[in-house]
Amino acid sequence: MCRGSTSSDLNDESMCSTLSSNINKPHKANDIMWEAIQAVRTKDGALGLNHFRLLKRLGYGDIGSVYLLELSGTKCYFAMKVMDKASLASRNKLLRAQTEREILQCLDHPFLPTLYAHFETDEFSCLVMEFCPAGDLHTLRQRQPAKHFTEQAVNFYVAEVLLSLEYLHMLGIVYRDLKPENVLVREDGHIMLSDFDLSLRCTVSPTLIRSSTLEFEPLRKNPVYCAQPDCIEPSCVAPMTCFSPRFFSSKSKKDRKPKNDTGNQVSPLPEPTNARSMSFVGTHEYLAPEIIKGEGHGSAVDWWTFGIFLYELLFCKTPFKGSGNRATLFDVIWQPLRFPESNVISSAARDLIRGLLVKEPEHSLANKRGATEIKQHPFFEGVNWALIRCATVQVPRKFRNRSK
Repeated sequence: MCRGSTSSDLNDESMCSTLSSNINKPHKANDIMWEAIQAVRTKDGALGLNHFRLLKRLGYGDIGSVYLLELSGTKCYFAMKVMDKASLASRNKLLRAQTEREILQCLDHPFLPTLYAHFETDEFSCLVMEFCPAGDLHTLRQRQPAKHFTEQAVNFYVAEVLLSLEYLHMLGIVYRDLKPENVLVREDGHIMLSDFDLSLRCTVSPTLIRSSTLEFEPLRKNPVYCAQPDCIEPSCVAPMTCFSPRFFSSKSKKDRKPKNDTGNQVSPLPEPTNARSMSFVGTHEYLAPEIIKGEGHGSAVDWWTFGIFLYELLFCKTPFKGSGNRATLFDVIWQPLRFPESNVISSAARDLIRGLLVKEPEHSLANKRGATEIKQHPFFEGVNWALIRCATVQVPRKFRNRSK
């Protein structure tokens, strides 16, 4: 159910704030941040802005600004997203803020953000989240020699992003905003996906699917294992349209599908491939062809953006960027994929990019089994998926302890 801000909402939000702070997060079981937040709640009964010391602004987005704060009396640093409720209401963005909060409350994954608390003031809605002191991948890439990562580093980063997207899809969440600026780097070098206000929530029922039940030639003998999530109620919360009308649709107006999101369709596959949203959302250089055409899209758009993301990390630019936004959208639809001759990358990396950046989603890699197909690609040969979070990553010294 989608609602605006009412007095009953505030009661619900207060309950959600308490709930989110007490949810057991297995991968954060020994996190001192949880203990610090809970100590304040035990002492004062509620968490508010007065419990934090503002240090600096980290950045801002379409629906709010993010600040670095210290929990008073501790050495615990948090990132707080602060959203002006009046501004959100005037721009019809309350639904997007609500969607992001609901998604964050459900997440429990080593490469996704931890929501420590949510609270309201008369003017603001505040999300208290994990702080990543090493910044984002865009900034980190800009400071590399030749402004691009080695292929080995790219392999590591995109592998962790892949696991994040796989987890989101099994929860019925289509991310829709993957780009280097939204991939943060923790102090230990591992990544954290951020910003979920453009995400789509839809009903999904992940099941164990054996390769013999699908009409495709299996890449390897591994079956697809998926766990039924228990933290999302069947719902579809579709963000508002944020770009101009579509102009590349191949269908006439009378033949087009109604412009409403139908993400509540249940997919028989591990990912919500059958969900269909008509929203025109995302970053121009990363938009999938089906979004631009306005013919409806599902989780396949995340695998298109994953291909663009991989391309940019390797080549320092996106493949279809034009002279302006309109030219970029035209190139996404009509221009073939090309690789720079100056950058030498492996044939496996090129093959993976080609498989992901197929303009007809039904013919692209991951169309049948989602993340499982991508994980089995030769580019990821040698990756220990089960132990990747234990891998040792070297973070440049100048990126450490940025909170101090």
